Amino acid sequence: MRRRQKPPLPKRHGLDPARLRLPEDGTWATIRDHLVERLPRVLPARIDEMLTEGAIVDLDGPIAPDAPYVPGGAVWFHRDLPDETPVPFEITVVHRDDALLVVDKPHFLSTIPRGQHILETALVRLRRELELPDLIPAHRLDRTTAGLVLFVIDPARRGAYQTLFHQRRVHKQYEAIAPYDPDLALPRTVRSRIVKERTILRAFETEGEPNAETLVELLEHRDGLGRYRLIPHTGRTHQLRLHMNGLGIPLLGDDFYPDLTDRPLGDFTRPLQLLAARLAFTDPVSGAERLFETTRTLQAWTDHEGWADGRPAAR
Repeated sequence: MRRRQKPPLPKRHGLDPARLRLPEDGTWATIRDHLVERLPRVLPARIDEMLTEGAIVDLDGPIAPDAPYVPGGAVWFHRDLPDETPVPFEITVVHRDDALLVVDKPHFLSTIPRGQHILETALVRLRRELELPDLIPAHRLDRTTAGLVLFVIDPARRGAYQTLFHQRRVHKQYEAIAPYDPDLALPRTVRSRIVKERTILRAFETEGEPNAETLVELLEHRDGLGRYRLIPHTGRTHQLRLHMNGLGIPLLGDDFYPDLTDRPLGDFTRPLQLLAARLAFTDPVSGAERLFETTRTLQAWTDHEGWADGRPAAR
């Protein structure tokens, strides 16, 4: 197996620098010319500024603004960070040992850096706050979903735990709050075919062989709302939200289903009422049975009146 090159720049904010490989068939006169073409979202003036500052490097050090193009070479640099609104909720540590870190992620916090969310992500926060620079998630939760996320501390064990999730050998349970329909027979297993196209925000159900399966159970109900246990047997994008919407009981706080709502990034009220409540698996390293349970509750159930009368219900 080919070993990955160690970046010649240190981590910044817990993040490795970006690495760009220079194509073998490149005909650019300078590395700067290639970067201007390769990074269309970065202004040429900003690239010139980074080169002047020595912020773009190769294995030999900073690259000069007029450095000739090197086919097959590589350069490293730290991307400029977007302006982010701080997510005003804390991450709760549920379990920590030499290999694993299990946390309760709040609503509105992404698991990993992506798009407009870099510093305000669980991974970057935990790497910095706990001084764990090699921390990596074994799986992910949507930004709008709260609950349990398992991270791997020991790099040597990363593959074992990530494979556990990829092969769906982890038993997951979710809790959700949605309208109560007395005519809806539960429990039931919902099966459908879900498709998520890359350029479209929402997934959708369509005809064809089912590729998504969820067990839906009603735990209790009061005042027109139900508290549900959702057990996914597959892991399609937005599967739980789509299946609940398809039953006619869309999750409270859902900005995607049944209707797409344009929520400002800084609006932390009325979060999606979906919680990753339980993770259970056989440890692939020790063989021990592992069970982790959330410390969180869903706001619409504990503060029912707050949701009913429109008062903020962030958590």
